[in-house]
Amino acid sequence: MAQKTVYWHLPGFCYFRQLNLAMITLMKEYQNCFRPGYRIGSVYGTFPGAIWNGGRAVMGLAGKREIEATLKLYNSRGVPVRFTWTNSVLEEKHVYDTYCNLIMRLADNGMNQVLVNVPVLESYIRREYPGYKLISSTTKRINETGGVLKELEKDYFLVVLDYDLNHDEKTLAAIEPEADRVEILVNEVCSPGCPLRAEHYAQQSRAQLEFDVGNLFHCPNSNQQKDFAECMKRPAFISNEEIGSYIDRGFVNFKIAGRGMPQSYVFDAYLYFLVKEDQRDFIRRRVGELLKQYGQAPRPR
Repeated sequence: MAQKTVYWHLPGFCYFRQLNLAMITLMKEYQNCFRPGYRIGSVYGTFPGAIWNGGRAVMGLAGKREIEATLKLYNSRGVPVRFTWTNSVLEEKHVYDTYCNLIMRLADNGMNQVLVNVPVLESYIRREYPGYKLISSTTKRINETGGVLKELEKDYFLVVLDYDLNHDEKTLAAIEPEADRVEILVNEVCSPGCPLRAEHYAQQSRAQLEFDVGNLFHCPNSNQQKDFAECMKRPAFISNEEIGSYIDRGFVNFKIAGRGMPQSYVFDAYLYFLVKEDQRDFIRRRVGELLKQYGQAPRPR
């Protein structure tokens, strides 16, 4: 039987740009150091200041040249850029935003993707930018089997599973016929069954829309330790030992969470999931060397 190709979707195409570039480069240069059949399926996130963005508010602004350079950095290496257009409080007037539409035009090459969660923006993108692959976001908080099945009936490239269903055998068995269209978030740090998650997403969406850096959600778990070792203890975590059983069932898209987290956390997640155990020290060292090189190189203009 031919080996399956497994796609990994990495966070922070802007914020973790250099780390992501290092991993993409090394996966091609040192294939034997990485788990067989693994490849980068996309890098997700947002350009700063885009009001369509959701999940995590990201302030700032990227100029046209920086947007073009970032898109080229990934797309020229065969990696799609996936926009987190999951702001849950958007109204129709917001779909005409100049900055977000500029980003969409610049990235409209048939390769790139969009995460969506509100009908008004989804309809607009389907009409104005039909070349994008649309993905149903986990921020919809669809956490029961019937809802996931209904989502898979729709015209989505992928549906991201709610992390509370990661180990729910009833749901996994029901969606197995569509397993190759399901994306699984393997390392969510949020508390299981968190009743405030939808409220958190809405608050982050309002903060992004109103450029209100002071209007940040005060999560009751904000004091928890933000490291990968702690994340591995979470009920929704899927270990390397378990991932093989998901792949055998046809699930081949896995998402690494990391937006809003320290780069050290994201790097540890990359090493754990993507790199063979006996090669992690070598890849960690090579990544460090590349990051130093990138830090000394001039930024693209």
